[in-house]
Amino acid sequence: MQFGIFSVGDVTTDPTTGRTPTEGERIKAVMTIAEKVEEVGLDVFATGEHHNPPFIPSSPTTMLGHIAARTERIILSTATTLITTNDPVKIAEDYAMLQHLADGRVDLVMGRGNTGPVYPWFGKDIRDGIPLAVENYHLLHRLWREDIVDWQGKHRTPLQRFTSTPRPLDGVPPFVWHGSIRSPEIAEQAAYYGDGFFANNIFWPKEHYQKLIGLYRRRFEHYGHGSADQAIVGLGGQVFLRKNSQDAVKEFRPYFDNAPVYGHGPSLEEFTRETPLTVGSPQEAIDRTLAFRDYFGDYQRQLFLVDHAGLPLKTVLEQLDILGEEVVPVLRKEFEAARPAHVPDAPTHAARVEAARRAAENRPAEEDGARDTERDDRSGQSARTTEDPR
Repeated sequence: MQFGIFSVGDVTTDPTTGRTPTEGERIKAVMTIAEKVEEVGLDVFATGEHHNPPFIPSSPTTMLGHIAARTERIILSTATTLITTNDPVKIAEDYAMLQHLADGRVDLVMGRGNTGPVYPWFGKDIRDGIPLAVENYHLLHRLWREDIVDWQGKHRTPLQRFTSTPRPLDGVPPFVWHGSIRSPEIAEQAAYYGDGFFANNIFWPKEHYQKLIGLYRRRFEHYGHGSADQAIVGLGGQVFLRKNSQDAVKEFRPYFDNAPVYGHGPSLEEFTRETPLTVGSPQEAIDRTLAFRDYFGDYQRQLFLVDHAGLPLKTVLEQLDILGEEVVPVLRKEFEAARPAHVPDAPTHAARVEAARRAAENRPAEEDGARDTERDDRSGQSARTTEDPR
């Protein structure tokens, strides 16, 4: 089980002081937070991708490359990589480059984002959101797995004998999670390729995510990647922690009430009751997070949102200390004890390289590189063989 932090990178006024950090201060704060993630023993740091104020992570690979140089162990990921408005050729090359720089400590979450105007900003039509996600990822999947690609689609110019560079590290592409908060088509896409599915798990009741994750698990099994409970699932979550609940609620309330996303809406009490947000003691966070397994089954990655809504850097670092010292060690132990032996661990580059090596050794030479030509009515694309490394 992997535990970590995901950041949306908002620049928000602290409602208790009235001070708004500069963009430069917020960028530097994210660097400090990522280093703290490694220091306290967590496993993953993930950043969002936004191209509009009040957010600063417009270039995730630049940010993660800098973090890679300042860390040694943590996995560097995205909370969303915009598969709809980014050119898949550029994604293929940028993240392969990052993979080399970080010695394989890279994966990414593909998503469509939550800002409608980003489509025309990058020359796309929001009405093509799902078709863009399907077509662009199919091309990206091929670019990472085929040395020479001939390709023609609807949404970009054709490619003729194109090779993206650099090639993926050790011949194994970064692991991909497909993220969605509302689209069954994306859960289907994740299952089709045997990739991971990441549920944001912040804004909606558990029943909403149970439907998406349940669909993904069933279709993962349908496509022959393993049993439904072996599907690779990641979850978001949101916490604000203090030694006792009363202090946590009192301190966090002004930030919640003025947060850009959910401020001036439901009360803090309503939101914590209806969504996974936990504002309270470390034990409450442990109990709430352990319950995710009851709702969604065994899963591989848990990311928490802790640095938003104007919370000062000092407070965020204190939250990470609490997670690293009091919460995550207990969660690791409890989740590991409950996980059946046949449920896979969270994906890592080293493990996937080893799986690819074993698959190559067991595959007859004449089948090397062969692909299943079966087509599916949702994706309309060729399925990968079950021996391909995820």
